[in-house]
This record gives sequence, C-alpha cells and structure tokens, in this order.
Amino acid sequence: MDTTPTHAWRQAAWADLSRDELHAILAARAAVFVVEQRCAYLDVDGLDPGAHHLWLTDGAGALLAYARILPPTTAAPIRIGRVLTTAGARGQGLGRALMTRALEACRALGDGPIELSAQAHLEAFYGSLGFEPISPIYDEDGIPHRRMRRAGVAGAS
Repeated sequence: MDTTPTHAWRQAAWADLSRDELHAILAARAAVFVVEQRCAYLDVDGLDPGAHHLWLTDGAGALLAYARILPPTTAAPIRIGRVLTTAGARGQGLGRALMTRALEACRALGDGPIELSAQAHLEAFYGSLGFEPISPIYDEDGIPHRRMRRAGVAGAS
C-alpha cells in the first residue's frame, strides 16, 4: 500500500512548520530513535532550521512517516536523514513511498549526489532505491550503519 485517500503528504521548511507539526515530528523522532531503538543522542542537532521536512499523516493528523532533507553545501552533498516510519504504520510500504517522495524533493535542490547514513540492516532497501555503499559498516549510537550514496536524482522515480 502506498497511501490511502485519507493520508496527506506534507513538506515544509523549518520556518513554515506550525508548533503542532514540529511537536509531532520531534515526538516521532524521539519515539523511534531514542525510545524504541534505545539511542541516547542529541536529536536536536541544529540542522533542522536549514532542512526540508517531509512527512505523511493519517486522516486524524497522526504522523506516520518522516524524513529530513538537508540541502547541499560546499562541504556536503544533499543528505537525507532521520528517516522513519512509526511503529504502528510499518509493513504498509510507507518507507518506500517516503523515500520516493524524498528523492523527488531532492530534485528541487540540485542534480548532484545524495547521501544518507543507513542502518546496516536496511542496506538492501536503500540499494533498491539506487544507493550504493561508500563506507565500511560503523557503529553509530550502538547500531551498525553504513554511509550510502546515490549518483544523483535525474531519473529518480
């Protein structure tokens, strides 16, 4: 399942997020990464104000999936991070739908490479979206990760 008619995709810059949207985003990130995955880390890392935020809500407005897209800089390419599907929304194909939307959003930022830090067990998933490993597996907050890169967004679907 991609989404039903009651689902709504949203994308906004930091300045355009309402307080309720920001709260839902930060709550979902904390629930998945800090509580569920037991990673004690500083989620509020100072990068959110420069990011594009992409999320999906259900008919009641509950956040189901989220990704943060960081525009390219002179030091780094476009980066996708904080990718999540909430526990109750998993198994419905929302992760693939989210990443497809994220790749489409990246088109507006340029046609250069896109990087992400993938949890190692999701390497095949990201590989199916055109990402290739560019680092050995490393530990990040107690979870094996691998940096991955997609050559560009031209032709993303």
